[in-house]
Order: sequence, then C-alpha cells, then structure tokens
Amino acid sequence: MWRKWWNSDLMVLVRRLAIVYLVLVVCRVVFYLYNSDLIGPLATGECWKLAGGAFRFDSVSVFYAFTLFVVLSLLPFRFRERRWFQRVLFWYFAIVTSLVAALNLADTVYFHYTQIRFTAADFFFAENDNTGHLIGTFAAENWYLVLAWAAITAGALWLYRHSGRPVTPIRNHWLYFGVNLCLLAGAGLVSLAAMRGGGLSRELRPITLSNAAAYTTSSAKANLILSNPFCILRTMGNRGISYTKYFPQETLDSLYTPYHFPPPLDSVSTAGPLAGYNVVLFVMESFSAEHSALLNPDLYPDGGGYTPFLDSLMRNGYCFTRGYANGHKSIEALPSLFASIPSFKRPFVLMPEALGEGRQLPRILNEERDYETLFFCGSPHGSMGFDAYALSAGIERIYDKDDYDANYPGNDDYDGFWGVWDEPFVRFMGSILDQTPQPFFASIFTISSHHPFVVPAQYADSLPAGRTKIHKGVAYTDMAVRRFFERYGDSEWFHRTLFVFSADHVSSERFAPKTDTPVGTQHIILFFYTPDGSLRGCDERVFQQTDVMPTVLGLLGYDKPYFAFGRDAFREPERLPVAMSYSTHFLGVTDSLAMLFDEREPVAVYAASDTLQQWNIVAPADSAQQVLQRYMEAFIQQYYSHLERKQFTVPKQDSVGLSR
Repeated sequence: MWRKWWNSDLMVLVRRLAIVYLVLVVCRVVFYLYNSDLIGPLATGECWKLAGGAFRFDSVSVFYAFTLFVVLSLLPFRFRERRWFQRVLFWYFAIVTSLVAALNLADTVYFHYTQIRFTAADFFFAENDNTGHLIGTFAAENWYLVLAWAAITAGALWLYRHSGRPVTPIRNHWLYFGVNLCLLAGAGLVSLAAMRGGGLSRELRPITLSNAAAYTTSSAKANLILSNPFCILRTMGNRGISYTKYFPQETLDSLYTPYHFPPPLDSVSTAGPLAGYNVVLFVMESFSAEHSALLNPDLYPDGGGYTPFLDSLMRNGYCFTRGYANGHKSIEALPSLFASIPSFKRPFVLMPEALGEGRQLPRILNEERDYETLFFCGSPHGSMGFDAYALSAGIERIYDKDDYDANYPGNDDYDGFWGVWDEPFVRFMGSILDQTPQPFFASIFTISSHHPFVVPAQYADSLPAGRTKIHKGVAYTDMAVRRFFERYGDSEWFHRTLFVFSADHVSSERFAPKTDTPVGTQHIILFFYTPDGSLRGCDERVFQQTDVMPTVLGLLGYDKPYFAFGRDAFREPERLPVAMSYSTHFLGVTDSLAMLFDEREPVAVYAASDTLQQWNIVAPADSAQQVLQRYMEAFIQQYYSHLERKQFTVPKQDSVGLSR
C-alpha cells in the first residue's frame, strides 16, 4: 500500500517540485559565496530565520513558474498517464527549471555590480544593440557560473528522471475523476496561497520585495532571501527609474537637498527641548481633516465633528492646521513618517530600491539614543507588510493580533475583517508601555475606521451616525484614544512623552466639496501633543508627513547629519514649507499656492484661498510660481536620483559643508 501511495500522482508531483526548491537553495548558496563580501558573514543563529524567509519567497517563485505544471500533472483524465504526456511534463520542467537557474545565477553577477536583484525593469536593457556582446562578455568572465548552471540543470533533470512514474490505482472512472478533481482544486488553492506569500485571508497583502526585511535588519541579507522569478513577476509593469534631470548637481543641491545638517546645540539646550522624552506615534486609518470641527469649523457651524477628543488635544498641543499626507494608501504612510521618504507613482515599500540602506527615525533613536522601539497593529501577523517595513526601519518589537490573542486567550475582540478593535488594542499597547524601559519609541496603526465601517455592537447606538459611512468608526477610534489617555494618564512614562498623531491618508468617504479637490484629498489630521504642556501652538504653515521625522529629531535635540525629504518645522526656517504628493500629476502645496505639475510644466495653479480650486491662475512669469516650480523640479530630481542609487543616508564625505 505504501508503494502505491509513494508513487501516486500527488507524491510524484511533490517530489518534482521539491527538486525546484533544491535548485533555488543551490543557487542561493552560489549567490552568497559570490557576494559574501557585500552581504557579510552569517551567524549560525540567523541562518534559520533567513532560511525560513527564503522558503517563503522560493514558494512564490516555484508556484509562479510551475502552476501550469501542477495543473497538467493533476488533470482528472487518464491521458496524463500516457508516455507522450509525461514527455510534455518533462520538457516543461527541463526548460523552466533551467531558466530559473539561469536567472538566479545571472542575479549573482548582477547583484555584485548593482546591489539590487534582477527585476522586470532590467529586461528592458535588451533594447540596447550591445546586449548580446554584454551577455557574452559576462559569461566568459564568469565561465564557472555557466558550468554551475549546466551542472545544476543536469542534476535537476537526473533527479526528475528518478522521481518515479506516477501510478493511479483507482480503476473506477467516476471515482478517478472525482478524487483527482478534488486534488486539482486543493492544489489550486495551495498554489494561490503560495503565490500570495502564504495565505488567502483578506488581511494578508501579497508579499513583495520589501517583505524580505521581516527576516533581517540588513538590506544586503534581505536581498539574499529573494529569488527569481519572484523578483521579475512582482515588478512587472515597472520599467525602472525614469526621470528628467532638470539641473546640474551643483544647482540642484542649492535648490533642494535631502541632506540635513542640524545646527550645533548650545550648552544650555545640549540635548534639545524634549531631550529624553518618549515618543508615541499614532498612525490613524483615514483620519481626514474633514472629520475635525477644529480644523474645519465652516463644516460644523453648530460644533460637533467626529473627533472631539483629538480636537481637545489639538487645542492644548501643537496643531498643524494645514497638515498633508504624502500618499493615498496605508502602505505609503510608514515610510513617510518613519523615514521621511514619500511615495509618488509607486508605493516606496513596493519598489526594489526600498531595500537600500537607510537611517530611519526608530533606528536612529534605538542605535544612537538607546530607545526601546515598538510597533503595534491589531491585524494578524504579516498583514499589509507593516511589520516587515517596521523591522527594516529599526523597530525591535512587533505586537499584532497574534500577540493580543496570546495575552487575552478566548477574547471576542476581533472585528471579523481586519483585526482587533481599536479600543482594546490601544489599551493593550498601554499595558505593554507600562512595562517598557524608558525612553522608548512606540507607534500604533489603528484599523477600525476602515471599510466596511463597522463598530463594536455595544457602541452602535451611542456613537454618532455621521454624514458618511466612516464617521461612526472615526468617532469610535477617537473614543478609544480618549479612554487610553484616561487610563494611562497617571503612568510614570506618560508625562514625559511626545505624542504624534497623523492620519495615514484621507478617507475615501467625503462629503464637503472642498475635500474633493487635489489639495483636499491630502488634508489630514496631523499634530503633536505633550501632556506636560511643554509644546503648544497653532501653526498655519504647510506641514506634511515627511516633516515628522526631522521635527521629532529636532525636538529631541539630535544634532548629527541625517537624510530626510521633509523639514524640521522649528529649526530649518531656510527650507520652503512645501507638501509634495502625486496622483495624476505632482502636487506641490505651499502657504500661498497649490501647483499641479506634469513634469514638464505647471498645468494648474490655485491660490490657497481658493478652497474649491475653481480658478486656475497659472502664469509662467509669476515669480512665486517660478520658485515653486523650480523647487518641485529639484525635489523630483533628488527623489528619483536617490532611488536610482538606493542611497538614503548622508555620505560620510558630505557630513560637513553642504548647503541645507
């Protein structure tokens, strides 16, 4: 019986797919040996974690490349047992396996020169006339890798021929069809789950290149985890970095630079006005400025609004009345807030360039100020790729729905869609912070104000229905924050904490005409609050998510050079306050103007007072518009040039002397 089971169609298929996994393992070993000087030594303890990540990414590659092979192998028809059909399977396996091995070994050389894995964009180098010559040159220089490819392919085919010939013991025609149809359906679900990165739940976002950062804090080792064809298929449609070079480098740096050189602090304020304070960052799902009566009194002439507690904090904290998101998706918020890197045409974390070395806010505080760093999100582990990016940004401890369930077994706090309700999960964060040594940096991503816009049953009748479907959820999260402040307001850490509140993006649910304009679709709740009253004010200057990191570093007294696309609102008066984002055009918002720019020329300019953006006042000769256009051109050029180089730190040779 066991022989029949061992030689069944399913088990033979499993053995054949295992050969492909083995091919990827061997290619990864070759990749590491060739690039060990770039990747660095591997500690014994980290190898298992890296191997676990590699298996996950290899599964995506295997099932992307071999899903058709799986389907053909399990077709519920007897002709699949014929010799001619088995030859078709063999040649499919031989061709695809040899290509997979070739791609990964080509990656070995390519990475050595570029420090980036081979992606779909790199296929377009084939448009060059010297492509054949280049391939021949590299093959001749790395002849031993060509031999390795031949040996790997030959070994894989030898193992395939010895994987066994599938035998189906079922003789009844209908039983044969039914059993194999079930196997085919099951294999389809497994294939789909594998291609998504390990699951089919709505909360799990299909993994992309940046998810490799969940298994290591080293960008080089993250590249070791990746494999092809995953890298190619996940980047289809991306033709790489293409941008206009408006200015020579010297002029570019004088117009705008992401390099920051804080002024030396005097002996009185050596460590900054909030030196040693904890930092707690609330990233709040879809918290548009439209929800707030404080920020939009014209929308709520009788008071009201859906964020009464946050409004009270804004009145007693430091409120940026013109706060703007840099993106339109949740996944774009964390790089803007943690690393001061916006997303434009594509989310930054979904780009292979995101694996470049960076010095994000959590990493700086952890490595240079000895802060504990924590990230909280009530969704299941791995959802939306938040944990992967947080780890790459220097977060040490991740808390999610799995941790909540472990601490509160048998709870009934799952919303049925995205994760743990905000109220209990924010309370859970407070209990963890009560036990965390100070100083610490903690961030939480709230999730309850999200489609399908439901709240816990006990609050369904007590919360305001609102003017859009999201308002009840917004009021619920506002209440959750209020109860958090009430519960932990007496904690020892609370009064030495800088709280930062920012929406991830504007809600899709809007009711006011002015919030459907290009500027209105970026206007969010964004403010700072200190319980001891040390930071208070109302700032009407433009402020954006990417300004959070520089401003927090300034408040904490950080005085070393750092990389950020934003500005320190308090210590960099020479930097023009501009909020940058991208939809169908680049949008630049200043205190007086809003400009839509198509990368060649302005297509529309509106005065800040024109809240409905009805009057296009574009005037090429206007000096203020010229200043904004040159700033946007310089910003775009700096952004894409740094993406192209994967360079998100201040070079050591530039640690002094550059214009800010």
